[in-house]
Amino acid sequence: MSAIIESLLWRYAAKRFDPSRTIPADTWQTLEQALVLSPSSYGLQPWKFFVITSPTIRQQLPDAAWGQTQPRDCSHFVVLAARRTVDADFVQSWVDRCAAVRGVPPESLHGLRDAILGKTSRMGHEQLPWTSRQCYIALGFLLETAALLRIDACPMEGIIPDRIDRILGITDSPWTSVVACALGYRSPDDSAAADAKVRFDAADVVVHC
Repeated sequence: MSAIIESLLWRYAAKRFDPSRTIPADTWQTLEQALVLSPSSYGLQPWKFFVITSPTIRQQLPDAAWGQTQPRDCSHFVVLAARRTVDADFVQSWVDRCAAVRGVPPESLHGLRDAILGKTSRMGHEQLPWTSRQCYIALGFLLETAALLRIDACPMEGIIPDRIDRILGITDSPWTSVVACALGYRSPDDSAAADAKVRFDAADVVVHC
């Protein structure tokens, strides 16, 4: 338990990355699986994770992130994109996957499928805000896993989604960028690493009922 707390105390939002260092492939696979295994409402996983390592693409990213250099200098830059709508075809694809993994007939899940579609259809224009919130659950899993592995990270809401979508070629796709995360190793010149972590005391933010 103390190791977990130590890792969370160690982490911070890296402001500068060391561009000469790359996350090892096996370590990255663990981080990627943390994304894949993240929970979501109904288990629908209405997201797609774009892992950007191409130097050519990363050179374009600061202009889509208000001039921030983390997307360019980190080892791996992840864009978490949400599904714009949760339609019948998407829910059916989840039902088919669920049936295959659990070894049950797809028709046995029709009640669940209809319940999900009933819920999401009532959301109307709130579908995207709902799917976007699911991305933040995955982001949390990614950040904690990175801390446990001593991989530096910087969650970034400071992106311009329309520009990121154009760079990724997803402007007319079912997906749109919501939030991003730069991962790699902190630069020795990042003075923010020495800043004391500022948090309210537990008594100020935790209510026991």
